[in-house]
Amino acid sequence: MDRQTASATFPSAAAAVADARRFVRKVLADWGMDEVADDAVLATSELATNAIAYAGTSFEVSCHLEEGDVRIEVRDRHPTRGIEMPGVTASSGRGLPSIARLAASWGVSYDSRTKGVWFRLPRPGAATGPTLAGEDTEPDSASAAESPGGRAARTEAAREWARERIARDGGGEPARDGAGHGGQARESRLAEGVGEVPVAGDRLLRSPAALESMEDGVATVREVLGAEGAAVLLTERDGRLIMGASAGTAAEMPLGELSVAGLGPAARAGSAWVAADASDPTAAALQARSLAAAPLESQGRLTGLVVAVSSVSGRFTEADGVRLGRLADEMSLSLEKARVGELERSWRGWLSFVAEASDLLAGTLDQERTMALVAQLVVPRLATWCAVYTVTEAEPDRLAYVWHADENRADGLRELLEHAGAAPPTDVPGPWTGLATAPDDVRAAAGDTAADQVYAFPLIARGRRIGTIVIGRPSGDRFPRSAVELAEELSRRAALAVDNARLFSAQTAMSSALQRSLLPPGIPEIPGLEVAVVYEPAGEGSEVGGDFYDVFESGARPGGPAPATRWRFAIGDVCGTGPEAAAVTGLARHALRILAAEDMSVPAVLGRLNRLILGEGERGRLLTLLHGEIAARRRRDGVTIRLTSAGHPPPLILDPDGGVREAASPQPLLGVFDGVEFHTDAVDLRRGEVLLCVTDGVTERRSGNRLLGDGHGLERLLAGCTGLSAGAVAARIQRAVRDFGPEPSNDDVALIVLRAS
Repeated sequence: MDRQTASATFPSAAAAVADARRFVRKVLADWGMDEVADDAVLATSELATNAIAYAGTSFEVSCHLEEGDVRIEVRDRHPTRGIEMPGVTASSGRGLPSIARLAASWGVSYDSRTKGVWFRLPRPGAATGPTLAGEDTEPDSASAAESPGGRAARTEAAREWARERIARDGGGEPARDGAGHGGQARESRLAEGVGEVPVAGDRLLRSPAALESMEDGVATVREVLGAEGAAVLLTERDGRLIMGASAGTAAEMPLGELSVAGLGPAARAGSAWVAADASDPTAAALQARSLAAAPLESQGRLTGLVVAVSSVSGRFTEADGVRLGRLADEMSLSLEKARVGELERSWRGWLSFVAEASDLLAGTLDQERTMALVAQLVVPRLATWCAVYTVTEAEPDRLAYVWHADENRADGLRELLEHAGAAPPTDVPGPWTGLATAPDDVRAAAGDTAADQVYAFPLIARGRRIGTIVIGRPSGDRFPRSAVELAEELSRRAALAVDNARLFSAQTAMSSALQRSLLPPGIPEIPGLEVAVVYEPAGEGSEVGGDFYDVFESGARPGGPAPATRWRFAIGDVCGTGPEAAAVTGLARHALRILAAEDMSVPAVLGRLNRLILGEGERGRLLTLLHGEIAARRRRDGVTIRLTSAGHPPPLILDPDGGVREAASPQPLLGVFDGVEFHTDAVDLRRGEVLLCVTDGVTERRSGNRLLGDGHGLERLLAGCTGLSAGAVAARIQRAVRDFGPEPSNDDVALIVLRAS
């Protein structure tokens, strides 16, 4: 197959992980490699998440197809940071163990500017591990073509293969003492007693391949041994035996309290045996007059038994035991293959769950929503209920969120947890007995929930514990190891998401407080003039914007006995956002008021402010500013405005008849040149006329390749506001900016509307 290559670059954003997965799946579908798509998508998801969480840069995903093998690489722009491995060096829980499980090979490559992690998946159908060699090979039902009657054909082929092998090998020696086919191997394996440790066989009951193998096996046993009934019994973790499959009279066979501990010495030795009467413990438990049985093993541990039963004493011979032992050996291999397949399928399902959970957790920066999402990811898949505790420097563990699969029990659970012992301040997961410390009346009100078994998992992010996740199940429904391990993995990822949300919330609150401090406390009333203002910061409020406005008295000291006769207004835009821009914004707004209070003219104020910004050196930012002074006209038919536009979008005047014109000449912006001489433009704003002042967040509002200000777009918009009040004009402009493009604006929006009345 010719070499094929496809690549795409994605931004450092949570949504990019899902985009990368879709890209890989589409590429592999186009190449006809759907068989490896699931593995490739899961591995890509982990690597893309790593690139965002650790490198914090954009990343490139490259897919290469060569000779049927797929090689995928995720390359970020941070070549100096090492790969974090959970349990070894990582503190936040994302790493590469899953890549090692999924890929045939993987590695890390560097160049002067980037770092890449690659993995290779073999072509579909290629061998990925060693195979057993020998002259006898069982037909592989997994690879047989499905056609009408396919399963029946495979079943008959398997039975025929069993008959031929048993007929060829003959009867052999009795297997009562562990000799015979495989006897020495079993004796050596079980000499240390490992055969007495059962393997939970319940997973086999969830595997279609295992069920089919057991059904075919009992049918073959009945046919080869001529038994009235045959069955496969599977072991549980507690040693009990449960029915896996049955045929003939064994379908009605009672198991009673049959367990591994009650089996005879031959079973514990890993040997097939024959019971001529009901004196054998297994035959007695199964109410059989005679019995032939052989153990099923997995990696030296007991998985179950295959038995043939009869209502006639002495029905089975020692040769039958040997034959059954051989059938059990082959069935053990088949069931082990099915068990591993079921484990792999389950593991892939959990890995998909973790990948999707990571996307969901990374998709929100709201702390309360993140904790609610964590709880709802856990319930009901991993536990019956979940509680999230948070920790701050100012207070100990606080119960922040509770979720129960049964909503009617949620309130009782919260009450129980609030009166229980504090969440364990531990750095490792483990059982928690805090519910037992709640008062008796609270425990009684909670009912069975008070006796639940509970596990606690610390939330550790950036080297410190920020909380605890506590999960519970009913006392009779124990936590499987897979659920505990998955909850531990989820808690590591949740810790980083909760901490990110907490940091974002703190930053947003701080930015909002700073933003409020940079806006005027109120707008004064100006005789003969309607004033309306609008301010909208861009984004979600995580950064302070660079736009500002102000309207204030300047003709008399605030609070003085004489009424004000002059007023000042200003609207400006500092280059950039964040703390640096906020510093210049604060400097400009407060300097304007201070200098105006000294009765300095508008040009003198701008000249002084320009020198102040230049004096900030590297901390200074460019500033566009429209500053003007308002004075009442003697005839009280409007106001006179003297203004200066320093690199700012020109103000517009709307006449009562719908005409629109610019009201100021352009002059240099502030923070660039020293010694600039500014001048003012005089505007007589008569009754009914409107002066509109905006920042470039209005004129440069984008929709595709178009800007709102293109082709006198703002002028046409203002012309449609004839006859409206100042507040109505401001609202219409604000709405037009919002509706102009499908995406939220990425720039601050500020505007001042002055209407002579």
